[in-house]
Amino acid sequence: MTTTTEPQRVAFVDHLVPTLPGDEYTVTVTQTVLPPDEPVQQFTAVRRFTVAADPHTLAPELVRAVFPPEGSLGDHSTALPHIALSRPTLPWEHSATDPPPGEGVTPVPWLALLLFASDEQPAPQVVTVTDNGNEERATVIDVPRALLERLLPSAAELPLLAHVRRGGDADTAFVIGNRLPPAGSTSTVHLVSLAGRYRTAAGDSEPAFDFGSGGPDAPVRLVSLASWRFACVDADRSFAPLVRRLSRGWSPFRLPEAATDSAADTLAETFLARGYVPVRHTLRGGGRTVAWYRGPFASGPVAADETPALWSAPVRTADRLLRYHPGLGMFDVSLASAWQLGRLLALQSKDFSTTLYEWKRRRDQAHKRAGTLSAAGADHPLEIAGIDDALPSGAADWLTGLAELRGVPFSYLVPDERLLPVETIRFLGVDQQWVRCLVDGAYSLGRVGTVDAELDASHALPRALPTVTGALIRSDVVSGYPDLEIAGFAESFGGEPLPVLRRETLSRNILLCLFTGTVRRLEVRRRAESLHFGLEPGGGEGTVTKNLRPPGDGDGPELFVPDLTVGEGRVVDVRGLADVMATTLGVDADAFGSGAFARQMIETADRVTFRHADV
Repeated sequence: MTTTTEPQRVAFVDHLVPTLPGDEYTVTVTQTVLPPDEPVQQFTAVRRFTVAADPHTLAPELVRAVFPPEGSLGDHSTALPHIALSRPTLPWEHSATDPPPGEGVTPVPWLALLLFASDEQPAPQVVTVTDNGNEERATVIDVPRALLERLLPSAAELPLLAHVRRGGDADTAFVIGNRLPPAGSTSTVHLVSLAGRYRTAAGDSEPAFDFGSGGPDAPVRLVSLASWRFACVDADRSFAPLVRRLSRGWSPFRLPEAATDSAADTLAETFLARGYVPVRHTLRGGGRTVAWYRGPFASGPVAADETPALWSAPVRTADRLLRYHPGLGMFDVSLASAWQLGRLLALQSKDFSTTLYEWKRRRDQAHKRAGTLSAAGADHPLEIAGIDDALPSGAADWLTGLAELRGVPFSYLVPDERLLPVETIRFLGVDQQWVRCLVDGAYSLGRVGTVDAELDASHALPRALPTVTGALIRSDVVSGYPDLEIAGFAESFGGEPLPVLRRETLSRNILLCLFTGTVRRLEVRRRAESLHFGLEPGGGEGTVTKNLRPPGDGDGPELFVPDLTVGEGRVVDVRGLADVMATTLGVDADAFGSGAFARQMIETADRVTFRHADV
């Protein structure tokens, strides 16, 4: 059965004004009773209530998400911070202007995001404020007037910095900042209340923030409803440059090539080219020598004739899997090491070894009983209860995990650090012969004599192992961006993602991804939750640009905003940017509201693609 999922549509709405504007309301209910032969009776009930958002506090549960995330470290230098609010009417439950705009005029939200650099961060204070005779606690910040004049959006910009996103389970309100974070430092963002702080002075046509009569250094107090901190890495440590750097100097999963001056060197190079490394090997007699070893990883898919089936399970000792190459006079200990490792890992797991032993005991009993009943024929006088000789699910799951290389020490996966240098990606294939030996070694517990081996052979584990390929990444991008999403594809272009067999962070900066099938294209991207509002670096110093989406649902030519100079302190001229967008798109600037602005400003998660043809 095939299930078709309709793509989710998202709508950006300019504003969502509450049905009841903020005010004090009185509800009067009157009931008149006309009883027969009695005077008319009238009953009246009066109730008063207030509709308004609390301008001094914000319940934490109303904050659905923030970007950049709290405490994060990443490439945020071209992202405008934003906060998502679960009550979609919240930004318009008060007005930043006093008096509020009239009927039919675009409302001015009372919320704004102010970003402070590390040397500007104001110290929050908790004070007591009185509102309608009620005392409540509020968090405030004092900002020097000169700094606040640079950071505050104008009354014309505030409507562009708040919108509602419709789609999914519920409507969500978004408030966007107007300042880009500085790279290489920590930033703090405050969601501040501007309710009634913009007034129209005599002789002015537009309302402006009332700073009072203080000088440039005079503090201006604002109510902080929420705040968070994050750090912004330098540009060369950002996501896209870090990932693209992985392909520089790309080489297969093998040791570096060396000059071949002799026939022996040439023969050794054939082993090195297939991912083998020389390792120390102790013989049974106590002697020491050097042998070839390759773990489960090889450079690309392992051909069937590269690891010929020179053995057949079950094996009673690891020595059965040693291979000798007379041309070099060296052993290949790869399969023997895998078998012995599987046996040791099985012994290390008390639960698995106990479960396997008990199952083999039941299996042996069932085998012996079957022989006894066969000899007795139909003359056996009693009905005998059956013995459950099915492999327990816990043991089967453990063996499945082992076949996915779970629990295998890293030194067996990557036996030489030179196979995986710093800041590299290595595409690889999994040698299923090695995996079969690993699993058979674990399955060999209790395999002592020939009878045990014959029973293991008659209850052999499934051998149909799929083709598995993937990639190993060793880079700071693993630790710096833990939200990585990695998808493998069998086609160089298009196609559906391959099933993920295993994805695990092996250490702080090493990530392993294995897929069922042959990977020809690998896409590395950040999670969809990394969607944010941002710009792109322009062609000149201190400039930004933006790749625009065509209006409506149709396709159109690629359009870019001409390079714009970022203002002092990396503050963006939001009104000017919106006007340039409208002009570039050929739409009316007056009709280009916050919804259209948000649609153009939203940035998808970064994605870097690797293809075998490219590396």
